[in-house]
Amino acid sequence: MKKLIIINGTMGVGKTTVSKKVHKSLDRSVWLDGDWCWMMNPWVFSEENIQMVMDNITYMLRNYLTNSTFDYVILSWVLHKEEIRDELLDRLSGLEFQVETITLTCSEIALRKRMEQDQRTEEEIKRSIDRLQGYKNMQTTLIDTSIVTMNQVVEQIQHIIRSS
Repeated sequence: MKKLIIINGTMGVGKTTVSKKVHKSLDRSVWLDGDWCWMMNPWVFSEENIQMVMDNITYMLRNYLTNSTFDYVILSWVLHKEEIRDELLDRLSGLEFQVETITLTCSEIALRKRMEQDQRTEEEIKRSIDRLQGYKNMQTTLIDTSIVTMNQVVEQIQHIIRSS
């Protein structure tokens, strides 16, 4: 059965790096980075744009999930509330697939260091750190990326995918 692998976590935790490696490691896979759907200039966080992004992600996921070319569909995105994931999955109702939601987390120190290396603003770093605690209570598989390599995280995700 087709698998939708959602790789979740706050900004700077390693979602893009991990997703790229997971995507390359899985035959018959496709990867959608939810941030791609937000690349607008100027960036406007409005109800209209939120709905547009959700519609676009739903459209792409639905097409990937119904395409016989793919066994694995990977979505990486900042899903800081379970309600966002649940709404997205509700929009995909009627399709047959298994979902594996994996949330990447790390210590505040590791997150700050990564985000500073990426030259993120202090405002982005603070917002990301503020959201970090909320991820720990989500009903997902948590992987702490603080002191492991991204390759080790990918191996953990591969194990989770094979076990489900």
